[in-house]
Amino acid sequence: MTTESVIPASSAPLPDAVAGHMDRSASIQEINASVKAASAWLPLLKTEMSRAIIGQQYLIDRLLIGLLAGGHILLEGLPGLAKTLSIKTLSTVISTDFRRIQFTPDMLPADIIGTEIYNPRDTSFVVKQGPIFASMVLADEINRAPSKVQSALLEAMQEKQITIGEQSFSLPELFLVMATQNPIEQEGTYPLPEAQIDRFMLKVVVDYPSQEEERQILDAVQHTDSKVTVQPVIAPEDILAARKVVDTVYLDERIKDYIVSLVFATRSPELFNLDLKGYIETGASPRATINLKVAARCMAFLNGRGYVIPDDIKECALDVLRHRIRISYEAEAEDITSEDIIRKILDTVPVP
Repeated sequence: MTTESVIPASSAPLPDAVAGHMDRSASIQEINASVKAASAWLPLLKTEMSRAIIGQQYLIDRLLIGLLAGGHILLEGLPGLAKTLSIKTLSTVISTDFRRIQFTPDMLPADIIGTEIYNPRDTSFVVKQGPIFASMVLADEINRAPSKVQSALLEAMQEKQITIGEQSFSLPELFLVMATQNPIEQEGTYPLPEAQIDRFMLKVVVDYPSQEEERQILDAVQHTDSKVTVQPVIAPEDILAARKVVDTVYLDERIKDYIVSLVFATRSPELFNLDLKGYIETGASPRATINLKVAARCMAFLNGRGYVIPDDIKECALDVLRHRIRISYEAEAEDITSEDIIRKILDTVPVP
């Protein structure tokens, strides 16, 4: 599909699916203008973050997609790849609060959500809120905690509220959980069940920096205690306002069909002449379809466009789908990963 084929004519009204967000007389040029205005803070934010983080632009973009979409992110990567630094720096430049939770095998749900503490002076119980009550939460090594602790965190992610005793507390409107897991340490871990891992909008695999980036890191660290201070450049209200604009980004009907085709190819690959049936145990859920649409809109927003093109979907597909496809034992035996399957699907399913 060419860029022009997904953009309606300047005088044509938006389709009904978009008209709910904007006036029917609004044109694609108006959406583009609103995107440019709402994303004016992006270059400043990336410049400020680059003062503390060298490289890892892929990770930073995915963090921004999570923020703009209101989704959560599961990170997989080796230690020392700036995962903690990235989300901590992002919380600073957005001028919001950040909490880090180190998951351990002896944790209890109360260590995350909080608990009631008895006050003998007043003979009453007082609620002590846990570290989950923050706008940005890093759940470090989430697979080291038992399932009941993981469930407490994931329930908060899904419902965006916490119940302690008989009281319910709403979490911040700007709420992002970034959970990490180490891909090589399996001893003493509790892998996330598929139903729980499906609640993460994106699963991002963090890789080593390039050779040039590593040299820049070496030059930037002059002392053993080197620490770069970044300044706030935007407020949480800017992110919340940008979310409303993201919802108006135009999606052509053929783009929607393309998203559905990609997800269906993970469930019924034979319909697309893909010889993958024996390699896929279960395909992606309908949540993947929704998240792929939202992520593609966010990607268009990050690129300053008011419309989605197929490349936006392809760029997000791995992160949205890789944790939602369960491969078979046959695939494992042949050293075929879910990423290999997704790439083959992307290469085969016709682009509109």
